[in-house]
Amino acid sequence: MHNFNEIFTQILLILAVSVGVIAIAKLFRQPYSIALVLTGLILGITKAPYLEDAEQFITESHIFQTIVITLFLPILLGDAAIKLHYSDLMKQRKPILALSFPGTFLSFLIIGFCSYYLTGLPLSIAFTFAALMSATDPISVISIFKSLGISKNLVTIIEGESLFNDGIAVVLFQISSIFLLSYIEMGWMGLLQGILLFIKFAFGGIAAGVILGFIFSQILRLYDDYPLEIAFSVILFFGSYFIAEHLQVSGVIAVVVSGIIFGNYGSRIGMSETTKTNIDSFWDVITFIANSFIFLMIGLEIRNIHLKDDWKLIAASIVIVLAARTAALYLSLWPIKGFSEKYKILLNWGGLKGSLSIALSLSLPQTFEGRETIIILTFSVVLFSLLVQGLTIKPLISFLGIKKEPGETSAVNSEN
Repeated sequence: MHNFNEIFTQILLILAVSVGVIAIAKLFRQPYSIALVLTGLILGITKAPYLEDAEQFITESHIFQTIVITLFLPILLGDAAIKLHYSDLMKQRKPILALSFPGTFLSFLIIGFCSYYLTGLPLSIAFTFAALMSATDPISVISIFKSLGISKNLVTIIEGESLFNDGIAVVLFQISSIFLLSYIEMGWMGLLQGILLFIKFAFGGIAAGVILGFIFSQILRLYDDYPLEIAFSVILFFGSYFIAEHLQVSGVIAVVVSGIIFGNYGSRIGMSETTKTNIDSFWDVITFIANSFIFLMIGLEIRNIHLKDDWKLIAASIVIVLAARTAALYLSLWPIKGFSEKYKILLNWGGLKGSLSIALSLSLPQTFEGRETIIILTFSVVLFSLLVQGLTIKPLISFLGIKKEPGETSAVNSEN
């Protein structure tokens, strides 16, 4: 193994490759995330000689999991949350809440029971896999949809669902992988314990996010210094995540809640227009770099995946995940009258999975029974999701005739 300086140089070279791929993808107006995954797959299979050590380093299980969950996840969640306008959330609150809560639980239950009964996976493996697959991944979804010029209302629904159900899925993953079997043995008392643990994780994360978001918003009142205020936002996102995790509540939910408060309440009471512009620009650059690494890393991870002879199980799992997404989406949105059928179709097919699912699967301890099976299935579904669903989203939008709404100059930045 070469020394750290050489690995760092190679990682910078990988970043240069990523940026080059993104630049080419943008020239051809294609989602850069797909191009990066394909490039990663090629590099992972061919094992480019000079990049070998850096590729080996960043695709090691604990490195990949640490980079995605500990470093990039607070950045990407915080960036999306700080730019999500409260007024837009309120306008689309019904579909966002329906997809984030009942939609996520339905998907979790359908995938879990179908995996158990139809594929023969043991119960704990089936429901751990279900938790990984029950939420859309914000890193994947937001980066693709924002580049396709669709209606701002639809972008808000996708962002809101991705942010909130991501937090719920992480909590379900923790419960399924650690406590599920012991809760089942306890019967009804175990069900009650599981519900209480979920409430603790979720509402504890909300409380942590509210408190920290409010405190940092008040701090903004004291300064009109955008480099310092940008630094505050960095501390808030990472602080929310690590403080919540230390308190054994949901760090993901804490980051989302604190980011929404900081970006709405905090910006209103303590940010000048110069600060708002510079904070947005700063996080645009940071998330661009994070995304460029993440999607390339997904492709590179193929070097650590041993598919063996599991093709039937992989195919069955992909079908189950797609069917569960469809059933959960239509059932959860059914009570909402007048919701566009075209939106439902696009939201259904756009329920992509991504790096978070892989990172969580890699976080399972080596002693977890069925760890290898879960990693193989998760990687396979994520690849199908990004390459097949991701590459067909743009043609689907054209086929459905979904366009920006009247008066919208941009699907991302325009105001209603």
